Amino acid sequence: METYEEKKNLILDMIAFSTEDGVLPKKDYDFLFVIANALDLEKGDFNNLFLLDLPVISAKTGFRRMQQFYRLAFLMHQGKVLNTNESNTIHQISISMGINPDATKKVLRKMEKMPNTVISPEALLKIYKEFHD
Repeated sequence: METYEEKKNLILDMIAFSTEDGVLPKKDYDFLFVIANALDLEKGDFNNLFLLDLPVISAKTGFRRMQQFYRLAFLMHQGKVLNTNESNTIHQISISMGINPDATKKVLRKMEKMPNTVISPEALLKIYKEFHD
């Protein structure tokens, strides 16, 4: 999941997730732009995503946000350990997404321990339930 196209798809999903009645608030645009920069998406490619049909997001649940956060963290890791600035950025993004900071820390620690930073969907759900139930 490290390709440029997958990064664009993640941002497209996040645009759909943030859009209400066809409108994306400016603060959400700015937030998504920060994420796009963190993923090294070119500004033109980021802006072109707004011309595409948005995917249908069935439910904007807390677990769905956790999944989006995990995908983002996975793409930012890209087989490397995050430096301090990148680590601070991913923590700030998770807070902006409404994810419990302790859940964020646990997900990131688990990712560091796993080969290729891959966490199973079951393990991610378990972490989510631990901090949100």
